[in-house]
Amino acid sequence: MPITTCIFDAYGTLFDVAAAARQAASEPAFSQIKDNWPQLADHWRLKQLQYTWLRVITDAHTDFWQVTQDGLDWALEKTGVDGDPALRERLLALYWELQAYPEVPAMLKALNDAGLNTAILSNGSPDMLNAAVQSAGIAGLLDDNLSVESIGIFKPDARVYDLVGQRFGCAKDEVLFVSSNGWDAAGASGYGFTTAWVNRAGEPMDRLPWTPQHTLRDLTNIPKLAGL
Repeated sequence: MPITTCIFDAYGTLFDVAAAARQAASEPAFSQIKDNWPQLADHWRLKQLQYTWLRVITDAHTDFWQVTQDGLDWALEKTGVDGDPALRERLLALYWELQAYPEVPAMLKALNDAGLNTAILSNGSPDMLNAAVQSAGIAGLLDDNLSVESIGIFKPDARVYDLVGQRFGCAKDEVLFVSSNGWDAAGASGYGFTTAWVNRAGEPMDRLPWTPQHTLRDLTNIPKLAGL
C-alpha cells in the first residue's frame, strides 16, 4: 500500500541533541566544557538511552525527563565537571530549547503539502515534546506528538508502535517510520513499518534480527521515500 503516514522519532532525528552541550560550551561561564563538550554530549545521550532500556526490563518506568537528568548527572561525573550546579542547570534548560536540523522544516512542509499524516513518536514526555516543537518552530507541520507516557513503557516495545495505528487508523504498511537510532528503526521494521535509519554519524548497523529498509545521512530525501 502507498505511504499515508510519516512518523518521526524526536531526539537526534528531528532535534539536535548535541545542541545543548555545544551551546553551553560557547558561553564564557561554562568554559570548563569548551574542549570536551562532544564527549559530554555523547555520554549524556548514551546513558539517557541505556536507562530507558534498563527501566523497561526491570519494570521501573519513569518519565523521560527523569531519565534525561539521570543521564546528564552520570555524564557530568564521567567527564569530571559534576561540581558545578550552574552548569547542570544550564544544560537541562537548554534541552528544552533544542533546534531542529536544518532540513526538517522543508521536509515536513513537503509531506504536509502532499496531504500525508505527520507525527512524532517518542520516548519524550508530552511537555518536553511540546516545548521542543515550539522552540524549533515546527508545531504547525506536525499532526500530533505521540508520547510513550500514554502507556508507560519505552521503545522498542511493540505497544509504543501500536500508538500510530490507534491515532491515525492506518495499516502498518502505510507507515514510513524514521529514526536516528538504529535499534529503534530496526524494532519498527520488525513491527511491520517501512523504516528509514538517519545515520548522521556513519555508525555500523546494529546486530539485531531486523534491519531498516533505508539508510540515509539526513532527512532531505524522506519525501521521496514516501512516494512524492
